[in-house]
Amino acid sequence: MEDFTGSAIHDQSARRSSNIGPEFEGRVRQLVADWGAEKSPELIEELIVTALKMARDGMGTGDLKLMNRSLKELRYAAKIFAPYREVRKVVVFGSARTAPTEPEALLAEEFGRQIVANRYMVITGGGDGIMGAAQRGAGRENSFGLNIRLPFEQRPNEIIHGDPKLINFNYFFTRKLNFVKETHAFALFPGGFGTMDEGFEVLTLMQTGKALIIPVVLLDRPNGSYWETWMRFLTDHLLKLGLISAEDFNFIKIAHNVEEAVAEILLFYKNYASSRWVGSQLVFRICKPLTNLAVTRLNTEFSELLRSGEIVQGGPLPQEQNQPEIAHLTRLILTPHRHAFGRYRLLINAINLAETRPNE
Repeated sequence: MEDFTGSAIHDQSARRSSNIGPEFEGRVRQLVADWGAEKSPELIEELIVTALKMARDGMGTGDLKLMNRSLKELRYAAKIFAPYREVRKVVVFGSARTAPTEPEALLAEEFGRQIVANRYMVITGGGDGIMGAAQRGAGRENSFGLNIRLPFEQRPNEIIHGDPKLINFNYFFTRKLNFVKETHAFALFPGGFGTMDEGFEVLTLMQTGKALIIPVVLLDRPNGSYWETWMRFLTDHLLKLGLISAEDFNFIKIAHNVEEAVAEILLFYKNYASSRWVGSQLVFRICKPLTNLAVTRLNTEFSELLRSGEIVQGGPLPQEQNQPEIAHLTRLILTPHRHAFGRYRLLINAINLAETRPNE
C-alpha cells in the first residue's frame, strides 16, 4: 500500500530501540519469527511492544478498549481492501437524504457508471441517497461501502448490503482514515454536515502537507448553485480574512456534468502515477519520461517551490527499494519548500500536460 500521508522515507535502522529490555525484546522477536511474519517483521514487533508499554502505563479500561477496537477496525479494513490495491478508486460523498429521483442522485448514478467504465472503483459511506445512487451506477462488484454504526438514518444501501466489501465502523475517525487512505480522488455532491466534514478534512490534510495531493471534484446538477454558494463563503470570508490562501483553491474543481468531473480525474493520472517524500526530497513517479525542454519549463514555471537545486529527471532513489513494483517508473526529483501545497497541484497538472519523449 502506498503511504497516503505526507511523511517521508528516511535512512534508518530496521529496528528501533524499544526500551523494554533485551530479554523482552528477544522474546518478542522470537514470537514474531515463530508466527511467520515475513513482511516487515520489525513493524509487527513494534506493535507488540506498544501493547506491552500500554500495560506498563497502567491505562484505564476505557482507553484500552478504544485502542483495541480501533486497531481491529483498521486491520479488518486493510484486509478487505488488500486484493484491490492495484485498482484506482474514487470516494463519493453526498447526502444520505437525497431521493433517488432527484437530479443530484441521477448525476451521482451516472458518475458511478462512467468512472467504473474508466476502470475505477467507487467507495461511499454505504448509505442511501447520493451514496446509494453512485453505487447503483458503479454496480455491486465495483463498490466499497464504509458504513458507520449510528442510532438513526445510516444503514447499508441495497446495492452494497451483504457484500464482503461492506465494512462497518464503530468510530468516525477510523472510517475517515480509510476514506483518505484508500482513495485516489474525491467526488463531493451536495450534502449536509457529513459531506462538509469529509470535504474540509481532505482539503485540510492536503493544504498542510499531511496527505498526498489527489483530485477533489465538486459535482452539482446543471444550473445548480450549491458549490458556488459554498465557494462564495470561502472567498468572501476565509480568503478575505487571510484564513486561507489563494493557492488553496487549486485543490478544488466544480463540475456541473459527469463528463467534466471524470475528465478532471483522468487528467490527473494521465502521466502522473504517485509521489513520495524521501527525506527532504519530493519524488514524482511518472509513466512516461518528459523531454529535456519540458523539464526546463517546469523548473522555470515552478522555481519558487524549490528550496535548493532544480527539478531533475531520473530513476528511483535507493530509499524506494521497498516498492519494486514501481521501479520502472521515471522520477522527477526536487527539493522544495514544504508549504503552498496548492501550487503542487498545478505542478502535477503541468507534468501531465508536458511533452513526453516518443517511443518510450
